[in-house]
Amino acid sequence: MTNFELQDELHALQDLETYEIEHDHDFTSEEPEALLEAAVEAVADSSDTIADPEVFDVYRSLLKHADKVPGPIMNKLLDSLSSGLQAELDATIRDIETGDTHTYMPHKTPLEMYAFLLSWFVSAAEKVKSSADDVPAPAKAKKGRGGKAATGKGTGRSASKKNTENVWTWEEQIPNTLQLICKVLRLQTQRIWATTAERDTFVNCITRPAYHLTESEAFMKVNDIKMSIFKVICLAVKHHGQSMAVQITIMQSLQFYEHLSEAMAECLTILAREFDHSQLGDDILREIAGKTFSGQDAKSPRTFAKFLVKYAEQCPRSVLKQLSLLLNQLDSESYPMRQAIVEIIGFLITDLANSETTDQKQTTKQLTGLFNLLLERILDNSSYVRSKVFVVIAKLFNITSFKFPKIRLQATTAAVGALDDKNASVRKAAAALLVQLLLTHPYLVPFGGLLQREMWEAEYKDKVERLEKIEGSVGNVVQNAEEEAEGNTEEGKKKKKKKSKKSKNDDSMDVDDEIDEEDEEEQTGGDTEEDEPADSQMVLDEDEDRDTPKKLSKLQPRKSQLDVNALTKEQEALAAYDEQEIQQLRMQKKYSTDALTFIDQIESAMEPMCKLLGSTNKAEVLEVMEFFKVAHAYQFESAKEGVKKMLHLIWTKDNSNSTSEDGQELKGIRRSLLEVYRNLYFDPIADLDAKEQINRITKNLIERTYEATLAELTSLEEMMRIMMEEGHIHHDVIAKLWQVYSKERQLPKVQRRGAIIILGMLALAKRSVLSDKVDVMLKVGLGPLGKADPTLARYTCVALQRLNGSAKKVKGSLLDKTQRIEMDNAIFRKLQIAILHPSRTKEWFGMAEQTINAVYALGDHPDVFCNEVIKKMTIRAFSREKKPAVPAATESQEEEEGAEKDPDAMVEDQPGDTTFVSAADVTMQDATQATQDSNDRDLGEAFELSQLLFVVGHVAMKHIVYLELVEREWKRQKDEKTAAEKLANKSQKNAKDKEGEELDQVVGNAEDEIGDRIAAVREQELLYGPESLLAVFGPMIVHICGSPHKFKNRTLRAAATLAFSKFLCVSSQFCDQNHRLLFKILETSKDANIRSNIVIALGDVAVSFSSIIDENSNELYKGLSDKNFVVKKNTLMVLTHLILNGMIKVKGQLGEMAKCLEDPEPRIADLAKLFFTELSTKENAIYNNLPDVISHLSTGDHALDEEKFQSTLRYIFTFIEKEKQAETIVEKLCQRFRLSEDPRQWRDVAFCLSLLPFKSDRSVKKLIEGLQFYRDKLHEPKVYERFTEILQKARANKSKDKPDTELDEFEKILEEHKLQGQEDQALEKRVEGKKAAAKKRATRKGELSTTGLDLSFN
Repeated sequence: MTNFELQDELHALQDLETYEIEHDHDFTSEEPEALLEAAVEAVADSSDTIADPEVFDVYRSLLKHADKVPGPIMNKLLDSLSSGLQAELDATIRDIETGDTHTYMPHKTPLEMYAFLLSWFVSAAEKVKSSADDVPAPAKAKKGRGGKAATGKGTGRSASKKNTENVWTWEEQIPNTLQLICKVLRLQTQRIWATTAERDTFVNCITRPAYHLTESEAFMKVNDIKMSIFKVICLAVKHHGQSMAVQITIMQSLQFYEHLSEAMAECLTILAREFDHSQLGDDILREIAGKTFSGQDAKSPRTFAKFLVKYAEQCPRSVLKQLSLLLNQLDSESYPMRQAIVEIIGFLITDLANSETTDQKQTTKQLTGLFNLLLERILDNSSYVRSKVFVVIAKLFNITSFKFPKIRLQATTAAVGALDDKNASVRKAAAALLVQLLLTHPYLVPFGGLLQREMWEAEYKDKVERLEKIEGSVGNVVQNAEEEAEGNTEEGKKKKKKKSKKSKNDDSMDVDDEIDEEDEEEQTGGDTEEDEPADSQMVLDEDEDRDTPKKLSKLQPRKSQLDVNALTKEQEALAAYDEQEIQQLRMQKKYSTDALTFIDQIESAMEPMCKLLGSTNKAEVLEVMEFFKVAHAYQFESAKEGVKKMLHLIWTKDNSNSTSEDGQELKGIRRSLLEVYRNLYFDPIADLDAKEQINRITKNLIERTYEATLAELTSLEEMMRIMMEEGHIHHDVIAKLWQVYSKERQLPKVQRRGAIIILGMLALAKRSVLSDKVDVMLKVGLGPLGKADPTLARYTCVALQRLNGSAKKVKGSLLDKTQRIEMDNAIFRKLQIAILHPSRTKEWFGMAEQTINAVYALGDHPDVFCNEVIKKMTIRAFSREKKPAVPAATESQEEEEGAEKDPDAMVEDQPGDTTFVSAADVTMQDATQATQDSNDRDLGEAFELSQLLFVVGHVAMKHIVYLELVEREWKRQKDEKTAAEKLANKSQKNAKDKEGEELDQVVGNAEDEIGDRIAAVREQELLYGPESLLAVFGPMIVHICGSPHKFKNRTLRAAATLAFSKFLCVSSQFCDQNHRLLFKILETSKDANIRSNIVIALGDVAVSFSSIIDENSNELYKGLSDKNFVVKKNTLMVLTHLILNGMIKVKGQLGEMAKCLEDPEPRIADLAKLFFTELSTKENAIYNNLPDVISHLSTGDHALDEEKFQSTLRYIFTFIEKEKQAETIVEKLCQRFRLSEDPRQWRDVAFCLSLLPFKSDRSVKKLIEGLQFYRDKLHEPKVYERFTEILQKARANKSKDKPDTELDEFEKILEEHKLQGQEDQALEKRVEGKKAAAKKRATRKGELSTTGLDLSFN
């Protein structure tokens, strides 16, 4: 075939349909296998036979009709082409070596033909017919630039494994084919192809299969294929001058094929390292640096970014040379490109820091510059870039060869600041960086890496004193060269905001038998650890350290005035000190200063970190937990607060593993929390024997209860239950806890309390923890120690309650697994002694509450116990025993003053207390005086009466619960009896279905009868029955609560109000008669604690008798405007509970709840946001009440100022998501314009309209239809501005039905009415001005005429 032109054939092949073959074959009538067999034999005999037109056309025909050719024949065709090309190549190389042109030039055409067929085969392989008809051919990818089509993913290795027998693939032949192409590229092509154009055409043709294969992601995952392709490309560039062509191809590949981003970077790396050709990489970097990436393009920038990052990782030096150009991409609109530059800078820093260089100063300068570039990107407007910066910096601090001391402090400051970032991924990355900074910090000497501030302050002070001593001895000769240290030492003055009551070293627990008497006396010297003041913290006064040198320097004489003798002496003194020692001290001082600065920076992160524990982002919470764990290990005092707050995460429902955005597996939050606590407090420490390990774990457990709030104890209880269930608490630890609890020797009170608290918690999972030690509890907690410490008795009662089992009741089930004890048991005798033991401390109330709880939890007849206790307390309270003499007047006056100064003293944040008693009233020196007049008519004693009323109230409340248990037990017994009767009836042969139905009705009636009987007891007998003991106290409590002028003792009033509140929950009749008194006390009481208790009680009353509270709900809402924080918070919580559970209806008061969204107290605002978030889950709840909320906040006495109104409504409108709701709201708001004459209301309504999304054309049409209502208000600037915003929002909508024409027309109408309104306003002003002028003239005329009359009369 003499007329074969490679360029023309390649061009013609682009349109396969019109491509003509002279000797084309029809495979419908001819067998392709037979045709190929003849051609293969001809080529095998002589490789240049390919030039025979008939042989060549057989190959072309098979390739053109590849969709009709079976796969095995295509394999054979490729083998034939490969062997023919190999033979032709070998012959060509031999002939070239002879040097005879006439000998090797004839090989030109066969080589071109083989290259042409091989190139064609790669594209034809996609269309090859499968051996099974039901298996589709691999999908053909979109054509990229240059007409190259990607092979489908179905041809990949994974697909071939799944359908090996069905889908044809040539994957196994690809590496050998590419190796053959590499051999061809080693040919001296310039000898055969004289012109550059011909040579380039051949090289492009022979390398095209490699480029074509790169388009298949599946093939590029096969390492052999990938490396062979890279070799082909590298040979083309190195030996055939294909740099420009390859550059264009790579840029196009990056543009269209995302999977080639990292592959092309690897290719350029191989080209630079193995083929010593880095120029192409430089050219591509320069081209990318000059490209402009749009922020709207999501795919292309991401691919280029991956390429840059991979190339920078593998060839950092090449990228460093082009960095000045690449930095322009930091201004790119596309954030993936900015992210890539950040990562590149990280790789460059790593490379520079790890490289060996002679010019250390230059390297440091480069590193500082690159770090500064990184830190600047922390202010990037994309959260992805900001988080990437922190991730990169965190990796850099793993470098061991460079410590970056100054950069560390800058990075720490930046990370702490980023904890307030609005994006969770940025906050998470910042927290991870802080963890990394702690783990890699350089301050290892002299404390082994610990970062306790007190130790470092002492170290700093020591170095300062030693330096001053040296400098003082040599006078003014030695000058301090560290100017920056003067500024940095200010850090030493900072004091920690939060200190625990006792340092770790002072917290040694008395759990061992071997304790010196001196230590014992020292520990028991105070009442409790929480009562003892903390040891005074070390205060570093650096001003004194620096004042002396400064003053000396001011008084220092000039050199010309120095005394020569003095100078000589000073020089001798200086010689006594080693200059190296002085320099070392200065360096150590600077080192300590940096350490203190770092510690202060980490301390400043503690507070925002604590807030982040409440984040909804799982990855962020886990990172914060890791931070507190690491900070605690380095002995940061503030970390203890974070570890304590972390405890509340035990209630997190998410306990399953998940995957983060960056592909990392995330553990469940609760599981991670348990691991953190085990790591900190339970895992054994090396070098400790078994006894010391047990003591340490016991000490840690007990310390968790110190100063814990009720919420913290509840969370700790859940954690202890889980850990006990999972077997993480060793039985030796439990034994040690009992040892601490029962030790006869005097111990700090908090230790003994902590031991029984933990034991009670563990018993939730395993009751035997307590059941074997009941006698110990009675002896210790309810014995002499319990009498001396009511709080210990209280927690012992809590533990006793766990004896009845902790099985939770299943809703609707009649089964009761609790165990009851007979009333003659020693437990109840001890409980009675405990509650009747005379006590005048506030702790008694908490102990009494838990005693009653224990009786009702354990006793089979708790009413018997309570009857006896109430009677004895009544006798004691109203007996006329002689009282001890009242102490001196001065002492009584001091107490009264204390009571006046401390109005909130009654609320003590004591865990578990329901009632809080005034500290001022605890000693009760003035108790009788407060309730007695001069005639001594009141027979009672105020404090004992308070105790009595408290017990009576709590018994009433617990008895309601007990009646419910009785009802359930009766129903269970009835149910068992009925089931037995049914079984008996079934055994009778003549039983009828009708009788069975009647029996079911009887059972239903019996259950109703039981319910009615219990309800009657509660309603009529408890507070009104002639035999009821509680009925005696009802009128008394009402009288005390209704007569505050008679009963002035604050403790008595608080106890009476609490008892009154509990009585209201018992009977609807009592509640109906007296609930107005409770509202009156809520309105008039000046004691915030009483108001707070009433608000909580009203929630309980609403649960019992919702209709009564629903009628008076307005009174409850008044608590939201209370000045006291606790009252307001409790009101908000109670209302949230009642509204969300449907116990009271919202009647237009939701506006008061909305006001709390802008409360200055963050906790109130957060609770309000939580309420509205939960309310939004109720169907249409916010939508239905929105008009009332807007009216409430916009008009009347309760209206908010405009700024607060807008921020409040902006939050509420985020819950209006349904388009149908938005349409209706548009219509309603437009009509409001008609009813209002106040410009303020116009502005408010217009603002609310602007908050709606206007996503549908119907919303816009409703707005246009309402034009008649607001057109005369458009002259108001703010109103017009809001409508302009609405127009912009409507135009930004990408809906197909967007009414553009109507919007344009609406805009013109708005402008017209705005101008008309302004003209009308101007006209009105002119008219009013003329009226005023006319009136003035008329007045003047009247005055003149009157004057004229006067003159005429004269």
